[in-house]
Amino acid sequence: MIKPNKYRNCTTAMLDKNSISSTETVRIAGWVETVRDHGGVMFIDLRDHYGTVQVVMQNESLLENVRRESALSISGKVMGRDPETYNPKISTGEIEIVAETLDILGQVYENLPFEPSSSRESGEDVRLKYRFLDLRNKSMQDIMILRSKVISRMREIMNGMDFLEMQTPILSASSPEGARDFLIPSRKHHGKFYALPQAPQIFKQLLMVSGFDRYYQIAPCFRDEDARADRTAGEFYQLDFEMAFAGQEDVFDAGEKVISTILGEFTDSENALQFPRITFKEAMLKYGTDKPDLRNPLFIIDISDLFKNSDFKPFANKTVRAVRVPGMGDNPKASKTFFKNMEEFALSIGMKGLGYVKVDENGGYLGPIDKFLSDESRLAIGRRGELQAGDVIYFIAESDEGTAAKFAGQIRAEVAKRLELINESDFKACWITDFPFYERDERGKPSFGHNPFSMPQGELEALKKVESGEEEPFGMLAYQYDFVLNGVELASGAVRNHNPDIMVKAFEIAGFTKKDVKEKFGALYSAFQFGAPPHAGMAFGVERLLMILLGEENVRETIAFPLNSNAQDVMLGAPGEVSEQQLRETHIKIR
Repeated sequence: MIKPNKYRNCTTAMLDKNSISSTETVRIAGWVETVRDHGGVMFIDLRDHYGTVQVVMQNESLLENVRRESALSISGKVMGRDPETYNPKISTGEIEIVAETLDILGQVYENLPFEPSSSRESGEDVRLKYRFLDLRNKSMQDIMILRSKVISRMREIMNGMDFLEMQTPILSASSPEGARDFLIPSRKHHGKFYALPQAPQIFKQLLMVSGFDRYYQIAPCFRDEDARADRTAGEFYQLDFEMAFAGQEDVFDAGEKVISTILGEFTDSENALQFPRITFKEAMLKYGTDKPDLRNPLFIIDISDLFKNSDFKPFANKTVRAVRVPGMGDNPKASKTFFKNMEEFALSIGMKGLGYVKVDENGGYLGPIDKFLSDESRLAIGRRGELQAGDVIYFIAESDEGTAAKFAGQIRAEVAKRLELINESDFKACWITDFPFYERDERGKPSFGHNPFSMPQGELEALKKVESGEEEPFGMLAYQYDFVLNGVELASGAVRNHNPDIMVKAFEIAGFTKKDVKEKFGALYSAFQFGAPPHAGMAFGVERLLMILLGEENVRETIAFPLNSNAQDVMLGAPGEVSEQQLRETHIKIR
């Protein structure tokens, strides 16, 4: 409900057939969506935040200087429409307002760059330049309303689990967390810079050391990264939480509570959401990615051992992966053109080709690869893939295991997409666990594979074995985990390292000295000297979750005022030039 004022005493949400009165005058405010002439009687469709109502203008002089998207305040009587003129598409479709007065509150002085009602058909840059008009589009308003409701519900869920909402600084110090920092020059401290936080990582760990038990916030994060469909250039928000005296399972329980509640309340899916645990190693082998879309029924099998001493050189002593497509021979989409297009796709992603065979009614193989297979190989492939008549199996062979996994994952995803095997209205989630603690950098040396502040499995003993050469660094696992929904990495987290000796040893193996650790992470290193508790946490991406709920393909549609794909605010003109005086005050000279 609104409090009546001189502009309005009701909204469209308060109007229906029960509002009809021959004596009561209503006053409503909104924007002109259309002006229509029906044989001498003029009509306005007036839109406010809540909906649209038809206004009858019996006095045409009231419409002088009224243009579409003008902001008006109109008073008049609410009348019932003739049944044959009902509009079932709007909540006020059975009534109309007969205007008595009209006040122009906001005039339109220029030609509209687009019609707000169809703004999403316009190019992105013009939409973002006039975002205040684009946001008048009902679908955009609905997105922002959903965003507000989801964030509000997140807060209720976290409060219900006794998490304490807290805020962490926006002006922080530069930290090597994987992406580029946004730097802010200091006016008071010559030559020194603040940085916008990539995430509240260090602060939330310090809160645990400070004695708080459970923390959360809807946190802004800033990363100078190139935009993608599922990643914004600049800033994004995440539901960030951390728990003291807790481990991986405690975090999973809290995370599952959040996501199951949100999906249960904001989607029509009737499927009970399950949360299988899949190790990183299994995910890369079976799905070719660490963010698998489990709605895709296809999976990958390893058949490298079947070609270890093969005479077929493209497969011999290579990593060979196969994607079985059950019943593909009976799919009407699986034409000759389909196979040709799949081969073209394989070449476009960097593969040298894409072999396949089809299983005929007698269990024999058809296809370009068949002639290179021995009888023994055919039998072994059939058993390994559990092949049946009508199945198709694709082969991916690469010298490098990682490349084979990546290509196999892309083929799996593309085949399912082209055959329309994925139910787009479904929701399937999983946890990806046991990520490698270290990965090879471009020099072949160990670098942190995920989060440098996570706890290595085996803790200090495992690190000492790596340091002594007893164990390979790349075989060490971490208590790190991702939450994946419909093929999108929705959340990431870890059991944190809270031991300064483990922290130093882990960084030393990655090429840092104890001095480096103290300089780069001084506050955390210092805090760990004073009784740090075990703690763990994670963070859900708010915009990515909204993308999935809405079925949107671009994350920028879920943000009120996003940067464009080139990291520009074309509405305000950012990034922009600043004055010489501003540069001097912050001790900056442009080179």
